Amino acid sequence: MRRRELITLLGGAAAAWPLKARGQQRDRVRQIGVLSPFSENDPETKAKLAALIDGLERLGWTSGRNIRIEYRFSDGNIERTRAAAAELVAFTPDVIVAYANPAVSALKPITTTIPIVFTQVSDPVGSGFVTDLAHPGGNITGFHSFEPAIGGKWLEVLMQIAPSVRRVAVVHDPRIAANVSFFRAAESASSSLGVAVTPAGVTNAADIEREITAFAQRGSDGGLVVAPAPSTFDQRDLIIALAERWRMPAIYSYRFNVKSGGLVSYGYEGTEQFQQAATYVDRILRGEKPGTLPLQLPSKYQLVINLKAARAIGLSIPAAFLLRADEVLE
Repeated sequence: MRRRELITLLGGAAAAWPLKARGQQRDRVRQIGVLSPFSENDPETKAKLAALIDGLERLGWTSGRNIRIEYRFSDGNIERTRAAAAELVAFTPDVIVAYANPAVSALKPITTTIPIVFTQVSDPVGSGFVTDLAHPGGNITGFHSFEPAIGGKWLEVLMQIAPSVRRVAVVHDPRIAANVSFFRAAESASSSLGVAVTPAGVTNAADIEREITAFAQRGSDGGLVVAPAPSTFDQRDLIIALAERWRMPAIYSYRFNVKSGGLVSYGYEGTEQFQQAATYVDRILRGEKPGTLPLQLPSKYQLVINLKAARAIGLSIPAAFLLRADEVLE
Protein backbone atom coordinates (compact mmCIF):
# COMPACT_ATOMS: atom_id res chain seq x y z
CA MET A 1 0.00 0.00 0.00
CA ARG A 2 1.31 3.44 -0.88
CA ARG A 3 2.18 5.82 1.95
CA ARG A 4 -0.43 8.40 0.81
CA GLU A 5 -3.17 5.75 0.72
CA LEU A 6 -2.19 4.52 4.21
CA ILE A 7 -2.32 8.07 5.63
CA THR A 8 -5.72 8.63 4.01
CA LEU A 9 -7.05 5.35 5.41
CA LEU A 10 -5.77 6.07 8.91
CA GLY A 11 -7.11 9.62 8.78
CA GLY A 12 -10.53 8.35 7.75
CA ALA A 13 -10.53 5.80 10.56
CA ALA A 14 -9.54 8.45 13.12
CA ALA A 15 -12.42 10.65 11.98
CA ALA A 16 -14.86 7.75 12.12
CA TRP A 17 -14.01 6.66 15.68
CA PRO A 18 -15.39 9.77 17.44
CA LEU A 19 -18.61 9.44 15.43
CA LYS A 20 -18.93 5.81 16.42
CA ALA A 21 -18.21 6.64 20.06
CA ARG A 22 -20.86 9.36 20.01
CA GLY A 23 -23.32 6.88 18.54
CA GLN A 24 -22.58 4.40 21.30
CA GLN A 25 -23.01 7.17 23.88
CA ARG A 26 -26.45 7.99 22.50
CA ASP A 27 -27.45 4.36 22.29
CA ARG A 28 -26.37 3.32 25.78
CA VAL A 29 -29.07 2.40 28.27
CA ARG A 30 -29.78 5.32 30.59
CA GLN A 31 -30.51 4.73 34.26
CA ILE A 32 -33.47 6.45 35.94
CA GLY A 33 -34.33 6.27 39.62
CA VAL A 34 -37.83 6.90 41.00
CA LEU A 35 -38.32 7.61 44.71
CA SER A 36 -41.85 7.59 46.11
CA PRO A 37 -42.68 7.94 49.81
CA PHE A 38 -46.06 6.33 49.11
CA SER A 39 -47.20 2.74 48.79
CA GLU A 40 -46.34 0.83 45.64
CA ASN A 41 -49.90 -0.57 45.61
CA ASP A 42 -51.75 2.72 45.93
CA PRO A 43 -53.94 3.29 42.83
CA GLU A 44 -53.08 7.00 42.62
CA THR A 45 -49.36 6.28 42.80
CA LYS A 46 -49.71 3.65 40.07
CA ALA A 47 -51.60 6.10 37.85
CA LYS A 48 -49.00 8.82 38.31
CA LEU A 49 -46.05 6.55 37.57
CA ALA A 50 -47.88 5.19 34.52
CA ALA A 51 -48.19 8.79 33.31
CA LEU A 52 -44.43 9.24 33.77
CA ILE A 53 -43.70 6.10 31.74
CA ASP A 54 -46.15 7.15 29.04
CA GLY A 55 -44.54 10.57 28.85
CA LEU A 56 -41.07 9.05 28.51
CA GLU A 57 -42.22 6.66 25.80
CA ARG A 58 -43.73 9.53 23.83
CA LEU A 59 -40.29 11.14 23.91
CA GLY A 60 -38.52 8.01 22.68
CA TRP A 61 -37.47 6.42 26.00
CA THR A 62 -38.61 2.84 26.48
CA SER A 63 -37.91 0.72 29.53
CA GLY A 64 -35.89 -2.35 28.57
CA ARG A 65 -34.64 -0.74 25.37
CA ASN A 66 -32.83 2.52 26.07
CA ILE A 67 -33.74 3.18 29.72
CA ARG A 68 -33.72 1.14 32.90
CA ILE A 69 -35.86 2.32 35.82
CA GLU A 70 -35.19 1.55 39.47
CA TYR A 71 -38.17 2.18 41.78
CA ARG A 72 -38.15 2.64 45.53
CA PHE A 73 -41.27 3.01 47.72
CA SER A 74 -41.41 3.66 51.45
CA ASP A 75 -45.10 3.52 52.49
CA GLY A 76 -44.98 6.88 54.23
CA ASN A 77 -42.13 5.92 56.58
CA ILE A 78 -39.53 8.69 56.83
CA GLU A 79 -36.66 6.36 57.80
CA ARG A 80 -37.46 4.01 54.92
CA THR A 81 -37.58 7.00 52.59
CA ARG A 82 -34.06 7.98 53.64
CA ALA A 83 -32.81 4.42 53.21
CA ALA A 84 -34.43 4.16 49.78
CA ALA A 85 -32.86 7.48 48.77
CA ALA A 86 -29.42 6.18 49.75
CA GLU A 87 -29.97 3.03 47.70
CA LEU A 88 -30.88 5.03 44.61
CA VAL A 89 -27.89 7.36 44.97
CA ALA A 90 -25.58 4.34 45.31
CA PHE A 91 -27.09 3.05 42.09
CA THR A 92 -25.75 6.30 40.43
CA PRO A 93 -28.57 6.82 37.91
CA ASP A 94 -28.47 9.50 35.22
CA VAL A 95 -31.46 11.21 36.83
CA ILE A 96 -33.82 10.64 39.77
CA VAL A 97 -37.53 11.47 39.77
CA ALA A 98 -38.53 12.46 43.32
CA TYR A 99 -42.22 12.29 44.22
CA ALA A 100 -43.29 14.81 46.91
CA ASN A 101 -41.43 16.73 49.61
CA PRO A 102 -40.16 13.80 51.74
CA ALA A 103 -38.41 12.30 48.72
CA VAL A 104 -36.53 15.52 47.95
CA SER A 105 -35.73 16.03 51.64
CA ALA A 106 -34.12 12.58 51.70
CA LEU A 107 -32.15 13.05 48.49
CA LYS A 108 -30.86 16.61 48.78
CA PRO A 109 -28.33 16.01 51.61
CA ILE A 110 -26.74 12.98 49.95
CA THR A 111 -26.12 14.07 46.36
CA THR A 112 -25.20 17.33 44.69
CA THR A 113 -24.32 15.76 41.35
CA ILE A 114 -27.15 13.42 40.30
CA PRO A 115 -29.90 15.45 38.59
CA ILE A 116 -33.22 15.38 40.48
CA VAL A 117 -36.58 16.16 38.88
CA PHE A 118 -39.33 16.47 41.47
CA THR A 119 -43.11 16.41 41.20
CA GLN A 120 -45.88 17.45 43.60
CA VAL A 121 -43.54 19.35 45.87
CA SER A 122 -44.92 22.26 47.90
CA ASP A 123 -43.01 25.45 48.75
CA PRO A 124 -39.63 24.32 47.32
CA VAL A 125 -37.90 27.58 48.30
CA GLY A 126 -39.21 27.61 51.87
CA SER A 127 -38.37 23.91 52.14
CA GLY A 128 -34.74 24.66 51.22
CA PHE A 129 -34.69 22.62 48.02
CA VAL A 130 -33.87 25.55 45.71
CA THR A 131 -33.14 29.24 46.18
CA ASP A 132 -34.82 30.59 43.05
CA LEU A 133 -37.82 29.33 41.07
CA ALA A 134 -36.73 30.71 37.70
CA HIS A 135 -33.06 29.78 38.05
CA PRO A 136 -32.82 26.88 40.52
CA GLY A 137 -29.12 26.19 39.90
CA GLY A 138 -27.58 23.07 41.41
CA ASN A 139 -28.89 19.60 40.61
CA ILE A 140 -32.60 20.01 41.52
CA THR A 141 -35.57 21.22 39.48
CA GLY A 142 -39.11 20.16 38.81
CA PHE A 143 -42.81 20.82 39.14
CA HIS A 144 -44.17 22.22 42.37
CA SER A 145 -47.75 22.14 43.50
CA PHE A 146 -48.59 24.73 46.15
CA GLU A 147 -47.13 27.90 47.62
CA PRO A 148 -47.66 28.52 51.37
CA ALA A 149 -50.48 31.05 50.80
CA ILE A 150 -52.73 28.24 49.56
CA GLY A 151 -53.34 27.35 53.21
CA GLY A 152 -55.36 30.54 53.59
CA LYS A 153 -57.21 29.85 50.36
CA TRP A 154 -58.24 26.36 51.52
CA LEU A 155 -59.62 27.90 54.70
CA GLU A 156 -61.51 30.53 52.70
CA VAL A 157 -63.09 27.92 50.41
CA LEU A 158 -64.10 25.79 53.40
CA MET A 159 -65.84 28.79 54.98
CA GLN A 160 -67.66 29.52 51.74
CA ILE A 161 -69.03 26.01 51.43
CA ALA A 162 -69.80 25.71 55.17
CA PRO A 163 -70.27 29.21 56.62
CA SER A 164 -71.50 27.86 59.97
CA VAL A 165 -68.04 26.45 60.78
CA ARG A 166 -66.32 28.32 63.62
CA ARG A 167 -63.39 26.01 64.41
CA VAL A 168 -60.98 24.45 61.93
CA ALA A 169 -58.26 21.86 62.49
CA VAL A 170 -55.46 21.84 59.93
CA VAL A 171 -54.53 18.17 59.54
CA HIS A 172 -50.87 18.17 58.54
CA ASP A 173 -47.51 16.45 59.00
CA PRO A 174 -45.37 18.72 61.22
CA ARG A 175 -42.18 17.07 59.90
CA ILE A 176 -42.79 18.62 56.47
CA ALA A 177 -41.83 22.30 56.34
CA ALA A 178 -44.41 23.11 53.66
CA ASN A 179 -47.20 21.61 55.80
CA VAL A 180 -46.22 23.90 58.65
CA SER A 181 -46.32 26.84 56.20
CA PHE A 182 -49.86 25.86 55.16
CA PHE A 183 -50.97 25.91 58.78
CA ARG A 184 -49.41 29.31 59.39
CA ALA A 185 -51.08 30.74 56.29
CA ALA A 186 -54.46 29.41 57.44
CA GLU A 187 -53.83 30.80 60.90
CA SER A 188 -53.01 34.22 59.45
CA ALA A 189 -56.24 34.23 57.42
CA SER A 190 -58.42 32.99 60.26
CA SER A 191 -59.16 36.28 62.02
CA SER A 192 -60.52 37.96 58.90
CA LEU A 193 -62.71 34.91 58.27
CA GLY A 194 -64.03 34.76 61.83
CA VAL A 195 -62.81 31.26 62.58
CA ALA A 196 -60.39 29.73 65.10
CA VAL A 197 -57.65 27.55 63.59
CA THR A 198 -55.77 24.85 65.49
CA PRO A 199 -53.00 22.46 64.37
CA ALA A 200 -53.62 18.71 64.14
CA GLY A 201 -50.19 17.20 63.58
CA VAL A 202 -50.29 13.63 62.28
CA THR A 203 -47.78 11.08 61.01
CA ASN A 204 -49.84 7.87 60.96
CA ALA A 205 -53.34 6.39 61.20
CA ALA A 206 -53.36 6.39 65.00
CA ASP A 207 -52.50 10.11 65.08
CA ILE A 208 -55.24 10.86 62.57
CA GLU A 209 -57.94 9.04 64.51
CA ARG A 210 -56.89 10.57 67.81
CA GLU A 211 -56.54 14.17 66.60
CA ILE A 212 -59.72 14.33 64.52
CA THR A 213 -61.81 12.56 67.15
CA ALA A 214 -60.59 14.83 69.95
CA PHE A 215 -61.22 17.92 67.82
CA ALA A 216 -64.73 16.79 66.85
CA GLN A 217 -65.71 16.07 70.43
CA ARG A 218 -65.14 19.72 71.40
CA GLY A 219 -68.25 20.87 69.53
CA SER A 220 -70.45 20.56 66.45
CA ASP A 221 -69.08 23.65 64.69
CA GLY A 222 -65.81 22.15 63.45
CA GLY A 223 -64.27 21.65 60.02
CA LEU A 224 -61.04 20.29 58.57
CA VAL A 225 -58.35 21.53 56.22
CA VAL A 226 -56.37 18.45 55.12
CA ALA A 227 -52.86 19.32 53.94
CA PRO A 228 -51.07 17.12 51.37
CA ALA A 229 -48.60 14.70 53.01
CA PRO A 230 -47.81 10.99 52.80
CA SER A 231 -49.77 10.33 56.00
CA THR A 232 -52.90 12.14 54.77
CA PHE A 233 -52.45 10.66 51.29
CA ASP A 234 -52.18 7.04 52.40
CA GLN A 235 -54.86 7.42 55.08
CA ARG A 236 -57.34 9.44 53.01
CA ASP A 237 -60.11 6.85 53.41
CA LEU A 238 -59.76 7.05 57.19
CA ILE A 239 -59.90 10.86 57.16
CA ILE A 240 -62.95 10.86 54.89
CA ALA A 241 -64.68 8.31 57.13
CA LEU A 242 -63.96 10.33 60.28
CA ALA A 243 -65.20 13.55 58.68
CA GLU A 244 -68.45 11.80 57.77
CA ARG A 245 -68.80 10.13 61.18
CA TRP A 246 -68.46 13.46 62.97
CA ARG A 247 -70.40 15.37 60.28
CA MET A 248 -67.54 17.78 59.68
CA PRO A 249 -66.96 19.63 56.39
CA ALA A 250 -63.43 19.00 55.09
CA ILE A 251 -61.40 20.43 52.24
CA TYR A 252 -58.59 18.55 50.48
CA SER A 253 -55.87 19.48 48.02
CA TYR A 254 -56.53 16.87 45.30
CA ARG A 255 -59.53 15.75 43.29
CA PHE A 256 -58.93 12.08 44.09
CA ASN A 257 -59.88 12.81 47.71
CA VAL A 258 -63.28 14.02 46.53
CA LYS A 259 -63.60 11.12 44.13
CA SER A 260 -62.96 8.84 47.13
CA GLY A 261 -65.82 10.43 49.08
CA GLY A 262 -64.41 13.71 50.41
CA LEU A 263 -66.50 16.88 50.37
CA VAL A 264 -64.48 19.45 48.42
CA SER A 265 -61.02 19.95 46.94
CA TYR A 266 -59.14 22.93 45.59
CA GLY A 267 -56.03 21.91 43.70
CA TYR A 268 -54.89 20.41 40.43
CA GLU A 269 -54.62 17.11 38.62
CA GLY A 270 -51.38 15.59 39.88
CA THR A 271 -51.07 13.04 37.06
CA GLU A 272 -50.37 15.84 34.61
CA GLN A 273 -47.21 16.79 36.51
CA PHE A 274 -45.72 13.35 35.96
CA GLN A 275 -46.21 13.71 32.22
CA GLN A 276 -44.50 17.09 32.44
CA ALA A 277 -41.71 15.61 34.55
CA ALA A 278 -40.95 13.25 31.66
CA THR A 279 -40.09 16.28 29.50
CA TYR A 280 -37.48 17.46 32.02
CA VAL A 281 -36.04 13.95 32.34
CA ASP A 282 -35.77 13.85 28.56
CA ARG A 283 -34.02 17.21 28.38
CA ILE A 284 -31.54 16.20 31.08
CA LEU A 285 -30.79 12.88 29.38
CA ARG A 286 -30.10 14.84 26.20
CA GLY A 287 -27.56 17.07 27.93
CA GLU A 288 -29.33 19.99 29.61
CA LYS A 289 -28.47 20.92 33.20
CA PRO A 290 -31.24 20.73 35.82
CA GLY A 291 -30.18 24.06 37.30
CA THR A 292 -31.11 25.84 34.05
CA LEU A 293 -34.65 24.41 33.93
CA PRO A 294 -37.14 26.68 35.75
CA LEU A 295 -39.53 25.30 38.33
CA GLN A 296 -43.14 25.24 37.18
CA LEU A 297 -46.46 25.59 38.99
CA PRO A 298 -49.76 24.16 37.72
CA SER A 299 -51.43 26.50 35.23
CA LYS A 300 -54.83 26.19 36.95
CA TYR A 301 -56.39 25.01 40.19
CA GLN A 302 -59.81 23.38 40.11
CA LEU A 303 -62.69 23.42 42.58
CA VAL A 304 -64.38 20.00 42.86
CA ILE A 305 -67.43 19.21 45.01
CA ASN A 306 -69.02 15.92 46.03
CA LEU A 307 -72.78 16.34 46.59
CA LYS A 308 -73.16 12.86 48.07
CA ALA A 309 -70.59 13.73 50.73
CA ALA A 310 -72.47 16.95 51.48
CA ARG A 311 -75.73 15.05 51.98
CA ALA A 312 -73.99 12.54 54.25
CA ILE A 313 -73.09 15.28 56.75
CA GLY A 314 -76.34 17.22 56.30
CA LEU A 315 -74.68 20.15 54.52
CA SER A 316 -76.65 22.34 52.12
CA ILE A 317 -74.21 23.88 49.66
CA PRO A 318 -74.93 27.49 48.64
CA ALA A 319 -76.11 27.75 45.01
CA ALA A 320 -73.53 30.44 44.22
CA PHE A 321 -70.77 28.10 45.37
CA LEU A 322 -72.02 25.32 43.10
CA LEU A 323 -71.95 27.68 40.13
CA ARG A 324 -68.26 28.37 40.80
CA ALA A 325 -67.29 24.71 40.83
CA ASP A 326 -65.25 23.29 37.97
CA GLU A 327 -66.71 19.84 38.64
CA VAL A 328 -69.62 18.55 40.70
CA LEU A 329 -69.72 14.85 41.57
CA GLU A 330 -73.13 13.37 42.35
